[in-house]
Amino acid sequence: MASLARSPSAMSITRIPQGHSKSLQLLKASKVPYVLPFHRIHIRRSPVCCTKFPQWEPSPVTYALTEKAGDKFLDKSSELFETLRSESSDSRDEASITKAEDRTDTTNQPVAQLQFLKWPLWLLGPSVLLGTGMVPTLWLPISTIFIGPNVVSLLSLIGLDCIFNLGCTLFLLMADYCAKSKNLGQASKSKPPVSYQFWNLVATLTGLAIPLMMLFGSQKGYLQPQLPFIPYAVLLGPYILLLSVQMLTEMLTWHWESPIWLVTPVVYEAYRVLQLMRGLKLGVELSAPAWMMHSIRGLVCWWVLILGVQLMRVAWFAGFTARAQRQLSSASADA
Repeated sequence: MASLARSPSAMSITRIPQGHSKSLQLLKASKVPYVLPFHRIHIRRSPVCCTKFPQWEPSPVTYALTEKAGDKFLDKSSELFETLRSESSDSRDEASITKAEDRTDTTNQPVAQLQFLKWPLWLLGPSVLLGTGMVPTLWLPISTIFIGPNVVSLLSLIGLDCIFNLGCTLFLLMADYCAKSKNLGQASKSKPPVSYQFWNLVATLTGLAIPLMMLFGSQKGYLQPQLPFIPYAVLLGPYILLLSVQMLTEMLTWHWESPIWLVTPVVYEAYRVLQLMRGLKLGVELSAPAWMMHSIRGLVCWWVLILGVQLMRVAWFAGFTARAQRQLSSASADA
């Protein structure tokens, strides 16, 4: 507690003239009411000194009260409240920092747990792709899926390609999950270059335009001997359908900026080579004309070339990523 020191006499004593002392005695004896003319009492305000101060007060402060000050003697006492306000804000900041650290710790725990789920996917994804794409094409006898130049054989081939497309979709989803960063808060988007998108569109449209031109030339009689529509659909119908699905998948990966945009064409083009090799076997069974067989061989060569370019793109992207990381590390070291 603060002790207050006060001056010895704060009140002035009123002086009564000696001439009136006798009259006062008479008045006391006669008991007659008489009003004494007292002078005005002057009270001198004394300064209030604080001898003990709280811990938050920086230095002793003396509040001197004057007649002109009135009720403004607390105008300069804002240091106490500013100190309390700063301490309360500091405590709130520390509480928010601790809450943020606790939140990051709690979020990092499930992230670390999810990393264990990615390890089996490195083997499960390729296994799904192998089981749905390569095994039916390589080990399934051609007589079980091809009965003759009819709609049933066409639907069987399309169903076989749909099984591969399902496995390819699962593989791409697993690859996209494994390609994401360990910290889910960081962005893992990857936008392909415009030149890459243009090259892929040119290659895909070229591979789509060649079979359509062959169909148009056969139906118009420009290519002899003519090939009916059903045998043509059995040979190249699944190829055109899967090529359209590849175009749609690539555009979706570009739009979503998924990191699997570099892997998607490689997977589809590798299967397309096997698909066209299967078409060559079916062409022998259907006794297809020579121009059709040569066209299918040309498509095989075209897509092997495109697949090689895609693999060169993968090597280029690996080198580009290494250079970018080296530049980033050197920039951080200089900073």
